[in-house]
Amino acid sequence: MESKALLLVALSVWLQSLIVSREGLATADRISGGRDFTDIESKFALRTPEDTVEDTCHLIPGVTESVANCHFNHSSKTFVVIHGWTVTGMYESWVPKLVAALYKREPDSNVIVVDWLSRAQQHYPISAGYTKLVGQDVATFIDWMADEFNYPPNNVHLLGYSLGAHAAGIAGSLTKKKVNRITGLDPAGPNFEYAEAPSRLSPDDADFVDVLHTFTRGSPGRSIGIQKPVGHVDIYPNGGTFQPGCNIGEAIRVIAERGLGDVDQLVKCSHERSIHLFIDSLLNEENPSKAYRCNSKEAFEKGLCLSCRKNRCNNLGYEINKVRAKRSSKMYLKTRAQMPYKVFHYQVKMRFSGTESDTHTNQAFEISLYGTVAESENIPFTLPEVSTNKTYSFLIYTEVDIGELLMLKLKWVSDSYFSWSNWWSSPGFAIEKIRVKAGETQKKVIFCSREKKSHLQKGKSSVVFVKCHDKSLNRKSG
Repeated sequence: MESKALLLVALSVWLQSLIVSREGLATADRISGGRDFTDIESKFALRTPEDTVEDTCHLIPGVTESVANCHFNHSSKTFVVIHGWTVTGMYESWVPKLVAALYKREPDSNVIVVDWLSRAQQHYPISAGYTKLVGQDVATFIDWMADEFNYPPNNVHLLGYSLGAHAAGIAGSLTKKKVNRITGLDPAGPNFEYAEAPSRLSPDDADFVDVLHTFTRGSPGRSIGIQKPVGHVDIYPNGGTFQPGCNIGEAIRVIAERGLGDVDQLVKCSHERSIHLFIDSLLNEENPSKAYRCNSKEAFEKGLCLSCRKNRCNNLGYEINKVRAKRSSKMYLKTRAQMPYKVFHYQVKMRFSGTESDTHTNQAFEISLYGTVAESENIPFTLPEVSTNKTYSFLIYTEVDIGELLMLKLKWVSDSYFSWSNWWSSPGFAIEKIRVKAGETQKKVIFCSREKKSHLQKGKSSVVFVKCHDKSLNRKSG
């Protein structure tokens, strides 16, 4: 019995020594060229076009053979995807969708997903603090690839969502050579709105930094997404505060259809829209959405910013033109509620004339556009004020490409089907011409009344305007 016991002890000692020696070898592997990589907690999974969902192969800093084992393509570009804060401790559903879209657009590329899930599922302030360590991990990985394999950081594009955007920024600020590009997908607001540049995403973190802001509703520092510009180009779809299709009515409908399981998706709807807008830009490369530089979203809503002169407009997403000005460009656009998100923007300008002074506030109108390809009818818009002998400019957009504009109709909508104010007399204005500028084509068209002037009356039928021959406009365009 004693001999059996001694044999068991000897076996256990031998097994323990094997485990220790293997751990030692693994640790030794991760101490490469005098550098210690053992403190890196983030994992780097090279996903494949065949399996965009699972992390089946990891690139391990310090372990050179891991790069060959995962079939890393040294001659192609690399996308590094960094997720944000997570309640569940699991990857969100957008991750494989973005991976698949990147591979569809760039089939020979490497798409690496950074796993920092254990740090990302803490209380938000703790996870926000961990972005520094995650950024350090990513920077160490990029530098190791450059030192060990001569892989150029100029081939690296970091894509970070929410907290991941700031981790990407910190990584970019720490690499020995700058990475080519960082795309911030609605970078997180709390703890970062007033942070100094080294602690968050900033324009200095890459050769080019572009940012999408999709959920900036609320006071600064309390909004889910950061409000201030933090890149070379900062794009605010639909003003950046809230996204179409993410309203309460939509939330009730989805809960009724799918149950409460999707509640977290609705909370994140506007925040996550940044990712889906970028995915859209990868999949619909022939029709990129256009954004326009503007001093404020109020000026954009008036249609005053639809110019493409001197880099005043740009593509949203992957095919963005890398314009680096001394200060950040704030850009705006409208989108649809679903993919494809692209819309067509128009500035409409008209003068309300009359013999008697008259003013009305918060007036509802409808405009219909007819073109060579299609038409878009009864587009609603509201003017905060309409007054006699004043000119107004406003923005409208269509979800379809209607081609070259040929005709438009304008209607002044009554307050209700039965309105005492319209019972005896209906207010009205005379309109001679309507000027329209198309943002996407940059074409300007003047529409004239079929009579010399059209009389637009509240609650009455639409007034028709057709394309007119304007010598002064033709002289300018010529």
